[in-house]
Amino acid sequence: MPTVLITGGHSGIGLDCSKDLAARGFDLVLAGRSPARMQIVAQELRSAHNVDVLLVELDTSSLASVRTAADECQSLLQRGEIGSLVAVICNAGGRFDGDVRYSEDGYELTFATNCLGHFLLVQLTVPLLAARGRVVFTASGTHDPDTMDGRMVGAAMKPDAFALANDGKDGSRPLSAGKRYSTSKLCDVMYAYELARRLERAGSSVSAISFDPGSIPSTGFLRDMPKAMQWLANTRLFGWVSRRMGVVTSTSKFSGTSLAQIATEDQYPTGSYLQANAGTLTKVRSSTVSYDEQIAVTLWNDSKDLVGLIPDEEPAELR
Repeated sequence: MPTVLITGGHSGIGLDCSKDLAARGFDLVLAGRSPARMQIVAQELRSAHNVDVLLVELDTSSLASVRTAADECQSLLQRGEIGSLVAVICNAGGRFDGDVRYSEDGYELTFATNCLGHFLLVQLTVPLLAARGRVVFTASGTHDPDTMDGRMVGAAMKPDAFALANDGKDGSRPLSAGKRYSTSKLCDVMYAYELARRLERAGSSVSAISFDPGSIPSTGFLRDMPKAMQWLANTRLFGWVSRRMGVVTSTSKFSGTSLAQIATEDQYPTGSYLQANAGTLTKVRSSTVSYDEQIAVTLWNDSKDLVGLIPDEEPAELR
């Protein structure tokens, strides 16, 4: 059976995406940091839908973990334990409030988790994708400073990979948690666009798409915020006020189902930016800077340097 690899597929919109995929007969590879939690989800999906669900331990903030996970996926495919890989969904991520933190590789944790880990994972798994396969990045409307989503979280900064990876070092004042998050999501959108351009130039049938799931307070996005804020964000009043202010809102179920559709259905063209908003999935324009191809190429090349990509790891179609 066709197989989908998804990071963070055991919680939040990732879990709803996994449920939808399994219900439609797709086998899954769940990749995440919590094998015990993933095992519970895997058992439920196997029992409910009679699909194969395999687990790969993966921490996207760790480049070593990404390389190990990608190797394991390749081995699973070579041994025939999974069918053709039809999609890679780069869904895991987080916002890290409080003092700036760094990954085991020495990179700012938000950028390492939301960007560099998935960038490397894509480089290592694109060769595993079947014809007409898909790569989907879960982004966020917060990447666009001209929207209410972007203004509320903190306007995204210029996507300078080296500056973002080293944010707050050498005594410099770090970006706010909101700006670190929104900028990381801008980078994800630009990764998707640049990936789509490179694949098209190479004549590949693989697609690359970015997806804004909308504001979903019930997910882990607010887990580092004060308890009072977490409670308020889950009230009907907060949702009503958010919509009146122009914030893009959705539910975990709708956005998860939308993510599953984007990853497996042909009507969504490569290079698209899709948004779930109040029960509707539509193709919309992303931020102005996200279409700057020169900035995207620099971001891509700098990210290659930061993850230590060697020639043998880089797919020919992405060079």
